[in-house]
Amino acid sequence: MATWNSRGLRGSSFEEMINHTNQVYAERKLAMIQKIPTPITPVRFDEHTRHITLAYFDKQSTVDYIGAVQGIPVCFDAKECAKATFPLQNVHEHQVSFMEKIEEQGGVSFLLIFFTDIEQCYYMRFEELKKFYDRGQDGGRKSFRREELDPAYFITDIPFPFIPYLEMLSKDLEERDS
Repeated sequence: MATWNSRGLRGSSFEEMINHTNQVYAERKLAMIQKIPTPITPVRFDEHTRHITLAYFDKQSTVDYIGAVQGIPVCFDAKECAKATFPLQNVHEHQVSFMEKIEEQGGVSFLLIFFTDIEQCYYMRFEELKKFYDRGQDGGRKSFRREELDPAYFITDIPFPFIPYLEMLSKDLEERDS
């Protein structure tokens, strides 16, 4: 496990934090979320270390994480952004399509975006992602600015290395029901 200190993500990655969070959620029987590996085809190996030294992506992957939270199917992707503007080229058409299909089946899809410049995480509901994505597809801006985001979905007090995204998922579900 990487080390971290009070200055946020130093020495740790956002994905490691999500993996740690998912492990805690599983231990507490709150959720079962699995990291989905990106399928690759190895091309070259280092004979001495037996490590893959060259590979290519086998096919398009779906999203980073899939699982269930209290019986609800969930999928999400984790993204990092160093600026106040997030380029939508970081979210691929096949990912949006997969997330939309999960939503159609009664599941919940979202992005977790970590803004490294302010050390805050944002829970982006699929509905919000789709709005920005469609805007870009229709000839509009192919990015969104942080100030366009709903302030209620920022996770500001992150107890490193834990990303409490189930709180935002709960808020998302409550808003869907109202």
